Amino acid sequence: MPADEPKRTNMRALRFAARDLPELVDLPVPDIADDEVLIAARAVGVCHSDIDLLEGRYIIPFAYPIIPGHEWSGEVVRVGEKVTDFAVGDRVVGECVIGTEHFGFSISGAAAEFFVAKGAWLHHLPDELSWTMGALVEPFSVAYYALTRAGGLDASDTLVVLGAGPVGLAVTAAAVAMGARTLVVEPDERRRGLALQLGAAYAVHPDEVDVLLDELTHGRGADIVVEVSGRPTVMARALELVAFQGRIAYIGIDVGGESAAKLGLIQSKELRITGSIGSPGVWPQTLRFLARSGIDMTPLVTQQFVLNDALSAIEAAHHPGPGDVKAHIRFAATLSVVED
Repeated sequence: MPADEPKRTNMRALRFAARDLPELVDLPVPDIADDEVLIAARAVGVCHSDIDLLEGRYIIPFAYPIIPGHEWSGEVVRVGEKVTDFAVGDRVVGECVIGTEHFGFSISGAAAEFFVAKGAWLHHLPDELSWTMGALVEPFSVAYYALTRAGGLDASDTLVVLGAGPVGLAVTAAAVAMGARTLVVEPDERRRGLALQLGAAYAVHPDEVDVLLDELTHGRGADIVVEVSGRPTVMARALELVAFQGRIAYIGIDVGGESAAKLGLIQSKELRITGSIGSPGVWPQTLRFLARSGIDMTPLVTQQFVLNDALSAIEAAHHPGPGDVKAHIRFAATLSVVED
């Protein structure tokens, strides 16, 4: 770090003070325990689940105030005595669900100039991946995990992705890299364009999928359907689009919604259905896959904000405009902190 860079004892952070009350605050740079690492944030993505947290709902208990941020990349600036796998200057990313703890939800996350993580949660960010790509590893890992749970893909498969949000587009990129012929179904024209940019063979409006899929598969249907919208009517639709002995992977989250569905198709088509949440146990493989495949997910970042405009980033994620996919908060390279 530059010799003339001033030492830092305070930092700026985005904090959810209470329900529907995001704020920018000045806080002390946090201390670390022997098994922890202090990290300077580089890029932090804003996810729909962050909005759920702000609005007072999440899948496990939490308490305000809380610093969000579970999609991130950063640089190590201090290392606890018991941490042996990381050193100052390392580029890192980290998992967000570790046992009963949810980083950025039940414990404070990465939406601050400096934040704390345990060394056991971290992974080295490959040199091939930028800071922006690093902050997209978490949503990509969700897609990668769902596809591996569903049994994997190859060039013999026709895959339909229902929904082209961040995870749906990650599914698209992963499926293309695995060799599958990929058809994306999405009402938003700009998101369809992003799907094509990521390699989808086709990207169509929901009204057009039946005719195209019938032509492509000669009436057989999709070998695998990945449902990412989380909308009950679309979740039910997956049963109709999949082929006999096909597979359905449900990623999109819906809690308590209802829709009429032709459940008899599960049995009559001999379907294999998997559901997944998060990305446990696949981060090392995900990072290798991204580094070796050359996938560029950065087109998903349609809006970028500096930390001082983080409230605008929250608003952009809460009320996205047409074609908006992912908002990122960028951080300046301010590394120097008071030494222990």
